[in-house]
Amino acid sequence: MTSHAYLTHPQVKIDPNVPVPKWGLSPVGRARIEALVRDGWTSRFRRIISSDETKAIEAATLIARGLGLTIEVVEGLHENDRSATGFLPPPEFEAMANAFFATPEASVRGWERALDAQARIVAGVMRIAGSEPETPTLFVGHGGVGTLLKCALGRRAIARSQDQLPNGGGNHFGFTLRPDSLLYDWRAIEDAPA
Repeated sequence: MTSHAYLTHPQVKIDPNVPVPKWGLSPVGRARIEALVRDGWTSRFRRIISSDETKAIEAATLIARGLGLTIEVVEGLHENDRSATGFLPPPEFEAMANAFFATPEASVRGWERALDAQARIVAGVMRIAGSEPETPTLFVGHGGVGTLLKCALGRRAIARSQDQLPNGGGNHFGFTLRPDSLLYDWRAIEDAPA
């Protein structure tokens, strides 16, 4: 069965004066993606899908360029909607993220509910991967909804303990379209399997 992967964008340029979906990759984040492309792990993918947020598009474009592919930007794969609070300083953001994962059935301070974000990302990824099931596809997106997708694929409860590694992003997991389809858990892009 064809395997696919979900990759989170790495480090971004944080700017409180710019809407979060418009943040781009930082030089460190860009360098990590470029190293991943050079290492060759991405060469098995024949389709690159990105959310419509700048940082994901930038990461996906770097990967696709290295493969001679173009990216497909798909609406609905975006990070959980946090526009109700806008930018939060890191300590406050971490507390909100903890609450988001701890109470998936509730909206915390106006954030999109984790259950709704999970349903959205699962439906989008399954629809896209299912449209070309034999094409190895790399989805490039965001850590929060990536964690929600991973929980669904692994039949795990939504929990912050399932979140990506605390390395500034740039993590991935593999999956197939069959039930219990999680092939491997979060790994840093520097630990991409051959």
